[in-house]
Amino acid sequence: MIRWQACLLAFILCSLPVLAESPRPRIAIIIDDLGYERAAGERAIELPGPLAYAVLPGTPRASYLAEVAHAAGKDVLLHLPLQAEKPAEPAEPGNLLLDMSREQFSSTFAENLESVPHVVGINTHRGSLLTRHPGHMTWLMDEILDRGDLFFVDSYTTAQSIALRMARENDIPSVRRDVFLDPDPLPETIVREFARLKEIASQRGLAVGIGHPYPTTLKYLEAALPGLLADGYELVSIGELISETAPERPDIALASGE
Repeated sequence: MIRWQACLLAFILCSLPVLAESPRPRIAIIIDDLGYERAAGERAIELPGPLAYAVLPGTPRASYLAEVAHAAGKDVLLHLPLQAEKPAEPAEPGNLLLDMSREQFSSTFAENLESVPHVVGINTHRGSLLTRHPGHMTWLMDEILDRGDLFFVDSYTTAQSIALRMARENDIPSVRRDVFLDPDPLPETIVREFARLKEIASQRGLAVGIGHPYPTTLKYLEAALPGLLADGYELVSIGELISETAPERPDIALASGE
C-alpha cells in the first residue's frame, strides 16, 4: 500500500508543469563623464558586463571612446549637458541653457549628438536648473522624438526634475537613475551605495546606478561586478532594462552630485 501511494505521488509530481524560476533582480549601470581622460575611459569600458557609457560632447576624446565602447558591444549614451543652478567652472562645451532660443537649443543639441558616434540614448549631465522647466524639457523631448530611436535617462540631479514625466508623456522609452554610486570618490562611499543599489533592485525588481571613471569606482566595480550573478542579480544593459515596462517608482533620497 505504501509503495503504491509513493508511486502515485511520484507520477503526480512528474506530471506537474515545471515552474519557471523567479526572475532575478536586474541592475543597469551607466558610467558618466567619459571624454576627457583616455586611460580612465578605456579602463571603464573594459569593466565586465553590459554597462553603458555616457560621453560628454565636445570633449577631446569623445569620438574615440565612443568608438571603443561601441566596438566592445556596449551602449553609448550622449551625456547631455544641461544648465545647473550653480554654473560649472569652466563652462562646459555643448551646455543647453535657460536663455537659449528654440533655434539655439536645437542646433546645440544637434552638434552635441554629431560629436558622439553610435549614440543609442540620452542621459542628463548636471541640469538641476533646466530639468525643472517644462518649456525646455518639451524642446528636449521634441529633439529626441525627431531622431526616432533614442531612449532617455533622467540622471535626477534634483528632486524637482520633471524630465522623466515629460519623456513618458511623449512616449519616449525612459527611466530614472536610482543611485549615484560615487557622489564622492571615497572607497567606503561606493561600497555603501553599491549595496543600496542592490537593495533597491531586490525590492523593486530593477535598479539603475550611475558611476564615474574615478580610480576607486573602477577598482571596486572590477572586483564586484563578476560576483553579481552569484549574489542573485542580473546585470543588464540600460537599453534592455528600458525596453521593459518599469513600474512608477516613488522619489528616492538623493545622493548629491552633478
